[in-house]
Amino acid sequence: MLGEPIPIEGVDELIALRRDLHAHPELAFAEHRTSAIVACELAALGIEVHRHVGGTGVVGLLRAGSSDRRIGLRADMDALPMSEATDLPYASRYSGMFHGCGHDGHTTMLIGAARLLAATRRFDGTVVFIFQPAEEGRAGAKAMIDDGLFERFGCDRIFALHNWPQLPVGTLGTRTGPIMAAADRFEIALSGRGGHAALPHLADDVLLAASRIVLSLNTIVSRRLDAAAQAVLSVTRVEGGTSHNVLPATARIGGTARSFDPAVRDVLETTLRAIVAAQCAEGSLSADITYDRYYPATRNDAGAARAALAAGRDCGINAIEADSPSFASEDFAFMLEACPGAYVWLGQGRGADEPPLHHPRYDFNDDVIPLGVAWFAALAERELAA
Repeated sequence: MLGEPIPIEGVDELIALRRDLHAHPELAFAEHRTSAIVACELAALGIEVHRHVGGTGVVGLLRAGSSDRRIGLRADMDALPMSEATDLPYASRYSGMFHGCGHDGHTTMLIGAARLLAATRRFDGTVVFIFQPAEEGRAGAKAMIDDGLFERFGCDRIFALHNWPQLPVGTLGTRTGPIMAAADRFEIALSGRGGHAALPHLADDVLLAASRIVLSLNTIVSRRLDAAAQAVLSVTRVEGGTSHNVLPATARIGGTARSFDPAVRDVLETTLRAIVAAQCAEGSLSADITYDRYYPATRNDAGAARAALAAGRDCGINAIEADSPSFASEDFAFMLEACPGAYVWLGQGRGADEPPLHHPRYDFNDDVIPLGVAWFAALAERELAA
């Protein structure tokens, strides 16, 4: 019944599953073991299973009643290409692979919700369980969409959660409109005449040009955008040179830009290209610019955001309206462009020393597993109320 906390059984078993997934991380589009576990778990519940959607993606269909309404519930499965430094007994067994973003927890919670909904079936319609590969920069959501996700398993609305160390355990937050930023990455390759460091007048100083470009790029947000605009541009890599007495012929600059408004996104790219062109013209250099707009902004439908908060309250979670979006990005944005829905943050914070997402000492907080299971189930029951 709506408004009553949902009892969760088998939490210890879910924790063991989560820790097994954590110990066996898999990178984008290589989630073979994970997707096999998901498929087996769903099939054991009598759920109709479809594998290899968008590569290693898995979709499960659970039906009850006679309604043709459908809700999509999505969890991501991939790990990060980084090493773990937790010393936990279930730490990653593979060097350079680590569930440093908590997708092991997301997968576990959605499996738990499938178990609960399959047992209770207190809904009228179809729950579409979507286990997605390759969220970490490889656009697995888009791959599933391109593989016919919504044509084959159409959803009226779709929802996803992400654990959020910045919020305390027992709290769920979301908002109408943008909740996660559009993500762009850029690479600038400068070329000129190299030469002897003692004879700079006979060479093109690409490192000086690169330095000036970096300084200018850091003025785009503060001087080229309206003060009310929301954007971040960060230079994260500068490379060039191999010796103290050689002026290199090439240098590279890399970084990222984040925004929420398509017009602001256009200004970021256009201004970056203009800055590089002006510097190259001044120094007789050439430049090759790669600007990749790889994830759009994640935008919540207003009605879906309200439903997500209401579902949180149904299962006793402190559901709050988030004050502002995050400049992190999320490829669930592609799904929200194709289908109305909402993305929420589920608090897992244990204190001021909680490692953030993508930190080598991060670990998913198992205490929130029953909360995530309950929220997914409450959402399905609310959206498909009999």
